[in-house]
Amino acid sequence: MPITIEEDPTFSGFNQAIIQNIINTVFEKEGYAVDNIALVFGNDDLLNNLKKEFFNKDHLTDVIAFRLNDYAEKNVEGEIYISVPRAKENAKSFKEPFAKEVSRLIIHGGLHLLNYDDGTKEDKDTMTGKEETYLKQCPWQNLIHE
Repeated sequence: MPITIEEDPTFSGFNQAIIQNIINTVFEKEGYAVDNIALVFGNDDLLNNLKKEFFNKDHLTDVIAFRLNDYAEKNVEGEIYISVPRAKENAKSFKEPFAKEVSRLIIHGGLHLLNYDDGTKEDKDTMTGKEETYLKQCPWQNLIHE
């Protein structure tokens, strides 16, 4: 199950085994398998540039996911980009541990790879419910190496 993790050196310290556990849990429970998933932990500029290039939107975002193969395929190929500064801001705003917020973003990105959308309130509520469910099933507390 190839899951690759790339970190901007400024944001290192993520536990790769926990990240793999989170992705595998979400995919298995949803009836999918990992073929090739890349997670990239970067800065606001990286995600903002992706947002402009692929979505024609110029604003900060916390997570972007790209499915690289057809959504009908049960073996998923894709990329998830997470802005570490946005995750830190979200954690402060929501009064949540940083590790939990990053884990939520990993789950959220994974759900997008499985064709979940958050464009409407109903869709967003569905995704939020799934995020909460998977956070309870994954050891997110150990995501960050101290």
